[in-house]
Amino acid sequence: MTESSAVEIRAFMGLSAYFRLKNWTNPKILTVTGELTGPELIAQLGISEGMVEVIFVNGKAMQPDAAVVHGGDRVALAPPGVPGPYRVLLGFKKMG
Repeated sequence: MTESSAVEIRAFMGLSAYFRLKNWTNPKILTVTGELTGPELIAQLGISEGMVEVIFVNGKAMQPDAAVVHGGDRVALAPPGVPGPYRVLLGFKKMG
């Protein structure tokens, strides 16, 4: 039997407005069982795929298709449109 545990999810820029619209806290605590891929996480939150450009898992930036989230992880969602200098500082440019 797989145990459930919490994931802390933060939303930035326009996604934080989506969290407010849903009356969610930011960060939102989500209970997961096992692991979730980035697309599964986005779908579970009811966010359309095009609204998330980068998922940070424990501080590491990755494309949503490459992300895997486990209980205990700290996750941040960033939408398209993050300004240029921040893209480099946050690690968007290092994604492969």
